[in-house]
Amino acid sequence: MKPRISMITLGVEDMERAVRFYEQGLGFPRKESPPEVAFFTLNGTWLALFSSRSLAEDADVSAEGNGFHNFALAHNVSSEAEVDQVIAQCLAAGATLTRKAQTVFWGGYTGYIQDPDGHLWEIAYNPHFWVGPRD
Repeated sequence: MKPRISMITLGVEDMERAVRFYEQGLGFPRKESPPEVAFFTLNGTWLALFSSRSLAEDADVSAEGNGFHNFALAHNVSSEAEVDQVIAQCLAAGATLTRKAQTVFWGGYTGYIQDPDGHLWEIAYNPHFWVGPRD
């Protein structure tokens, strides 16, 4: 078996709002899909959006839950300026800023936002490590 994460599925409360955020805020390219799910093709993986209730039902778990979800997703970009640009796009598309972008102890530059459904995203520039091809 080759270790990989092939798809990340996020439960969302409002599909239209979530799709708008991921298309306009993070600039993710959407793949044609049925209205009850949205797929975005990323470099090496896929992001799916699905109704929170439907996702909970599919996994046979309670749909009731709140608070910190104990994980964050990261979107790495190629410069500090791009971190600021992506955060601004995300805020304009409905995100909430949880930590402004700043230089961090390990030499990178990162900030955190929450998407409209509360999923935590780190927008990061790491000069020491790059995941994926450079644009």
